[in-house]
Amino acid sequence: MKRLIVDLATLPDDGKHFAGELPKEVFDLPPDDAKPVGPLEYDLQVQRFGSELLLTGSLSAPFEFTCVVTLQQFVQTIRLDPAAVSLEITSEGEIDATEAVREEILIHFPINPRCDEADVPMPCEIDPRYLAVDKTPDDGLATPPRAEGDDRWSALDTLQDLKDQP
Repeated sequence: MKRLIVDLATLPDDGKHFAGELPKEVFDLPPDDAKPVGPLEYDLQVQRFGSELLLTGSLSAPFEFTCVVTLQQFVQTIRLDPAAVSLEITSEGEIDATEAVREEILIHFPINPRCDEADVPMPCEIDPRYLAVDKTPDDGLATPPRAEGDDRWSALDTLQDLKDQP
């Protein structure tokens, strides 16, 4: 897999420009999380300052998220411009900056992804079927979307009086 490697031996004092892409597989996310749908693009100026390597410029990568309101899948590109990543130089030679730029993208994931913030915004409204949960049966709405016989929460009822026990 392609990596972002900086060779300190050939890095000029005034820095060097790096631009390109890292494959989407670099993110290696769990299957139930956001899914990368394109490469991580970078356009960075890399410069050494003593025992620190500073990468400044821009980063971007598109991901497929699930909307917390509508449960619709949508694509949102995480763009960091300007981006700044600092790496400690622990040894001379080559430094792999791939993990650092990967993490910089991941920490900017939306906490509550919404489809109205997508690259192509969509209406972000709750499906009215889900509002029927607390409605009375005679209001003409279809049965609320819940599993029949789902008693996972009933176990909590037995815990009700535990604080009164010795």
